[in-house]
Parts: sequence; C-alpha cells; structure tokens
Amino acid sequence: MKIVSFNINGIKARLPRLIEYLTEQQPDVVCLQELKTSDETFPIDDIRAAGYGALWHGQKSWNGVAILAKGSDPIERQRGLEGEIEDEHSRYLEAEIDGLIVASIYLPNGNPQPGPKFDYKLRWIERLSARARTLLTEERPVVLAGDYNVIPNDDDTFSVRAMASDALMQPESREGYRRLVAQGWTDALRTRFPKGGVWTFWDYQAGAWQRDAGFRIDHLLLSPIAADRLVDAGVDKEYRGREKASDHAPTWVRLR
Repeated sequence: MKIVSFNINGIKARLPRLIEYLTEQQPDVVCLQELKTSDETFPIDDIRAAGYGALWHGQKSWNGVAILAKGSDPIERQRGLEGEIEDEHSRYLEAEIDGLIVASIYLPNGNPQPGPKFDYKLRWIERLSARARTLLTEERPVVLAGDYNVIPNDDDTFSVRAMASDALMQPESREGYRRLVAQGWTDALRTRFPKGGVWTFWDYQAGAWQRDAGFRIDHLLLSPIAADRLVDAGVDKEYRGREKASDHAPTWVRLR
C-alpha cells in the first residue's frame, strides 16, 4: 500500500500534474495540502475520472487539504483540530481507508518570526499533538501525512545558515515536532534515510531546483502498528522537475 503526501500548491493550477502522477504511479492513498480552492470548486470529477474517491476541506485562495483513495471513497473521521474555536484555517482532515487511519496535515508556516503567525504555528503543533495522542490510544495503524513546515534536523536542509532565521527551523518548531514524534510515532523517511540529505521541497526562487538547494518539510509519521508494516519510504523527486510543477515533490511510504 503506497501512501503519499503531496503539497500540490494550488490544485487547479497543478491538476494536469496531479492526474499525471495518479495515472503513472497509481498510489493507493494521496494526502494533498495547499489546495488553494473552495469546497465548491474542488475538481472532484477529474479525480473520479482518474479512478479515485476523495474527501476535501477547502478554503478559497489559501490552505486546504484533501485525501484521495484509489477505487473507493475515504470515510471521514474528523476535519479541523480542537482547541481554537475561532480558527477557520482548513489544515487538517482525517479519514479511514480499508482499516487504515490517515490524516492530511498542512501545518502553518509561521513566518515572519517572532510574531503572531509564529505563535499560531506553535499552538497548532500542540493541538496536533493532542489529536495524535488520542489516535495512539486507539492502537490502530495510523499515518499522519503532510507538510509540517518543520525542518527537524540540520541534515534536513541544504544550508543551515540560509535557513537559520526561518520559522521552519527555529528551536521551538523543532522541539514541538520532536515532542510529537516522541509520543511513539515513527518518522518514515528518517527511518529509511537516517543520515538525512533527502529533500521534499525546492523553492521557485534563486534556481533552488537547479542547484538542488532544498530541504525536508513533508513527513509521514507512523503509529507503532503502521510502523511494523513499513516496507519502504521515499520521494518521487522527478515530479518536481516537470513543467509547471509544485515546489514540493510527492513523498511516500509503502506499508504491507
């Protein structure tokens, strides 16, 4: 079972790339982030034509998450996180597919820092951690897949110096991510590549793709039962180099 996390960076603008990916790779589950479209304009007909059912939690022009399943409709479990009633950002969607619980996560960027956006990011990590802790108590296979906007380690970026002041790499961001993982989750990509040096994002600016100046911010965290089924994990890097591609590459885990 191949489960993919893919920040699509605008599903309407990248729809040909998404359909291309679904057709060529035939993943079983795809968690999308940064849809940048409302619920009403989500391209469900095109996705169904490619052989996938879907759930989505859209937001016009910003944010938005979705979960696609090959040949079936995901069963919704939860949308949004508890903890801030006034939070209207579409950043969390949770579903069940063939006995597997999957969440699509788009954690706040947090820039500029310090400031309100960074404070919101840290609160959001804590809210996610509370939900993750509850999911672990179910003792079921769970995958928390998404764009976490956190660079966990120095070897997860092309340049520590270049990213030193960014919200993605602040000590508070990293500590929040580490506390989450320490609940008992397995970072699939880190397990597969323990020495780092694997990127999932390359900025559009300054020739980052051409220079391979990227970093790892897309993560798939596995509950203990899911981790026991881990076969492989990786990044479909070539899709970042295609015409009008997202600035993220599809990041995946394969489970038995």
